[in-house]
Amino acid sequence: MDRDAIEEMFQALGPVTIKRMFGGKGIYHEGRILALEVDGEILLKADVQSGPDFEAAGSRQWFYEGKKGKPVKMPYWSIPDEAFDDLDEMGIWVRRAYEAALRAK
Repeated sequence: MDRDAIEEMFQALGPVTIKRMFGGKGIYHEGRILALEVDGEILLKADVQSGPDFEAAGSRQWFYEGKKGKPVKMPYWSIPDEAFDDLDEMGIWVRRAYEAALRAK
């Protein structure tokens, strides 16, 4: 995904910084990472407080295969489908991601 498309997705927050990392990109707002781009997909940060909202919206949690093929769940979730067609809805989800980033230590 190109920089302009990412910036448009996160416009509800204001300026974001995009940095290359792990073969993808990290997306930051005010110095806090709130999303990743992995294989062309944007994944939003969530935590125990916001994760259930992502799950209820049909999002899926990002994981990778760890030792012995066991999945290792990461605190990043796919964006709910309805947010892609509505910038106001996208704003709700990116704000949730930023709130999770603020709660992270």
